[in-house]
Amino acid sequence: MRDHSEMDLMLKGYGLTTAKILYHFPDHPHLLQSYIWQDYDLAPEFPVLIRFIEFWKTRLDGPLHSISYTHQKLIAPNEWRKVDGEFVLH
Repeated sequence: MRDHSEMDLMLKGYGLTTAKILYHFPDHPHLLQSYIWQDYDLAPEFPVLIRFIEFWKTRLDGPLHSISYTHQKLIAPNEWRKVDGEFVLH
């Protein structure tokens, strides 16, 4: 996905997904730490977020406690319109 520009992703339906991840410290499991993750993703499947969570579970030591996320499409189809003219001032 990194070979596409942000505008290309938005035009393909991707939106900005932000996840707040709470996880346990590996050495002190009674303490929680937060991590903010953000990337472009497709709702409602969220393949990029799910791939990141799987990476976390398999490669990182801190066990996950909870994940909360938001998703916002930055460009909707009704926001684009054809412009046939231009006003020049001065």
